[in-house]
Amino acid sequence: MMLQLPLVVTAQVDLVLLLVCLLALWTRLSHLSYPNAVVFDEVYYGQFVSLYMKRVFFVDDSGPPLGHMILALGAYMGGFDGNFVWNRIGAEYPSTVSVWTLRLLPALCGALCVPMVYLLTLELKFSHLSALGAALLLLLENSLIVQSRFMLLESVLIFFVLLAFFSYLRFHNTPDSWFRYCWLLLSGASCAAAVGVKYMGVFSYLLLLGVASVHTWNLIGDRTVSHLSVCVQCVCRVVCLLVVPVLLYVFWFYIHLSLLHRSGPHDQLMSSAFQASLEGGLSRITQGQPLEVAYGSQVTLRSSASQPIPCWLHSHKANYPIRYENGRGSSHQQQVTCYPFKDVNNWWIIKDPGRQELVVSSPPRPVRHGDVIQLVHGMTSRFLNSHDVAAPMSPHAQEVSGYIDFNVSMPAQNLWRVDISNREAESDSWKTILSEVRLVHVNTTAVLRLSGVSLSDWGFRQLEVVAEKLFKAHSSSLDWTVEEHRYGTSQEQKEREVELHSPTHIDVDRKISFWAKFLELQWKMLTVKQEDSEHKYSSSPVEWVTMETNIAYWLHSSNNAQIHLIGNPVSWGVANLSLLAYQVLAAIYLLRRRRGFKDLPDGVWCQFVCLGSICVGGWLVNFVPFLLMEKTLFLYHYLPALSYLHLLSPALLEHTHTHLLSSTHRRALYVCVSAVLVSVFLSYRTFCPLTYGSPELSANQLQGLKWRDSWDILYRRR
Repeated sequence: MMLQLPLVVTAQVDLVLLLVCLLALWTRLSHLSYPNAVVFDEVYYGQFVSLYMKRVFFVDDSGPPLGHMILALGAYMGGFDGNFVWNRIGAEYPSTVSVWTLRLLPALCGALCVPMVYLLTLELKFSHLSALGAALLLLLENSLIVQSRFMLLESVLIFFVLLAFFSYLRFHNTPDSWFRYCWLLLSGASCAAAVGVKYMGVFSYLLLLGVASVHTWNLIGDRTVSHLSVCVQCVCRVVCLLVVPVLLYVFWFYIHLSLLHRSGPHDQLMSSAFQASLEGGLSRITQGQPLEVAYGSQVTLRSSASQPIPCWLHSHKANYPIRYENGRGSSHQQQVTCYPFKDVNNWWIIKDPGRQELVVSSPPRPVRHGDVIQLVHGMTSRFLNSHDVAAPMSPHAQEVSGYIDFNVSMPAQNLWRVDISNREAESDSWKTILSEVRLVHVNTTAVLRLSGVSLSDWGFRQLEVVAEKLFKAHSSSLDWTVEEHRYGTSQEQKEREVELHSPTHIDVDRKISFWAKFLELQWKMLTVKQEDSEHKYSSSPVEWVTMETNIAYWLHSSNNAQIHLIGNPVSWGVANLSLLAYQVLAAIYLLRRRRGFKDLPDGVWCQFVCLGSICVGGWLVNFVPFLLMEKTLFLYHYLPALSYLHLLSPALLEHTHTHLLSSTHRRALYVCVSAVLVSVFLSYRTFCPLTYGSPELSANQLQGLKWRDSWDILYRRR
């Protein structure tokens, strides 16, 4: 076949979509470097960006690492080296910091949300006019503009959520072809990205899975589709919407842990094995330590519990008081505590009960699971002991002490059985850093554990250590890990004290696998919460809906120029009205259908239900969970839910116009819609000075923008 010349390519361009894209880029990216100062939560996220630049490990309990890595990518593109102190809001960026690139990627995501809403409305099978209306509502939403223009994550989250739903609906609406599974794969990847940016993305991901499950159930019941085709399609959906998101979620952590290989400020939250895998920090201390704990080993024992604070088994030359403040008596033996700092009094010697030597033999005899040992305190030579005496702060548990023989009827009970909880075999040896060990008191079967309670002044406010029956104790506080370890060579006390200050070097490879690090980091992120403190601009979810709150993001140091997170009052009101109208309309439709009246054809009813499932369902799953949370909340937490309502409003208007109104009422609707759009634009323009921080307004002008008495508008009188 002969090649036909000339070659012609025909393309269709949606000029409205193109115009919407340009306007979105202009509203989000213009004057992006202003203000040249740290704005609100940039002071929070900036710290993590600096740590990425320096490859320093950190833990952030607010969410997975993808969002932080996206912000760090923008910083990397601008040549940021991490050498900026993020210590206060309003701090000026130096000339060496490219503010534009720091904020570029969130701004791009915020801009792309506008055309994404346009396309999503079309996939919901509404008209281009409704798509334009949804895009305009998002385009002129002041709160979304503000949140997009700074180094924050909500715009990134909203973009991936919208992309996930658009891709899934494009897959669902496309006729059968293998290419449409590319859209399904993109939807799954977008879900993984949304969850990877913030855990809030889980709410929308679960909603999408629910919609996909209904569609899949309908597919299974379609008798026109062959059994083989149904099986293949179900497997593809499971792979794309379940397997791929899980793999990508793990992949975000793989990149995160690969980048952050240096010791950092959050090391102590992690296990000894995790810390030893990082460059610097604990790895410098533990490098070259013996792997197997032997009789005669000198060790420090770190509690595996990270609450209330990481600490090490400790003793010192101070005894329990004869009587406590409440009148209870004690053994008056040497105190044993858990101390949250490195100290020479943290060292203990593993002793064989059948021998007197406190040195490691040649060859070393390793301690194995099930062995009975004694623990001798390195600096005072007291044996770790427990007995039927109530602990000082936890009277339901046994006291743990360094045994002193006072020639009274209180014999030593200093034998402990080694129970390696993460052993792979019954004959496993006790390993430095890797083994999690429970020390079981032989006489009473109580387990040595950290109670977490602080002792009184007589105990120097150190943490209480007790022995408690296994069925009463919490598992997280039972395990201990050998962190620092050397083979003891000195039998005499004076020589041993000198030895305890000098490390031993025997090269041992002690790497921890990625999966172990991933699971530990994931667990810490979900369980180790920072203390929530009341914030001036914190708010309740009910205040978000009624726009009773705002957040002052930035105030110029010498004039009234300022930036606030405030929504567009008109579009906010339209969103609330649409939510209420849909619920009322849906209730009426359902009641009438129950009575046998079908007001809508089946195709239109399915379209109406799909609109509610995604838009009203999206609002519900992104709003209701916050009503149940006991954490500090801010207005920006509402923005994902608000985006769903802006998607709902024009589509619901089109439904009303097409199926409920007569021609006379339609003309009235045109007038109302035009008036609302003009009001949305005028409201946007009115609040632009608080959205972009310019132009500067006078105190009277700022006072005029205080539409709600509860808003906190800042101004200086001159």
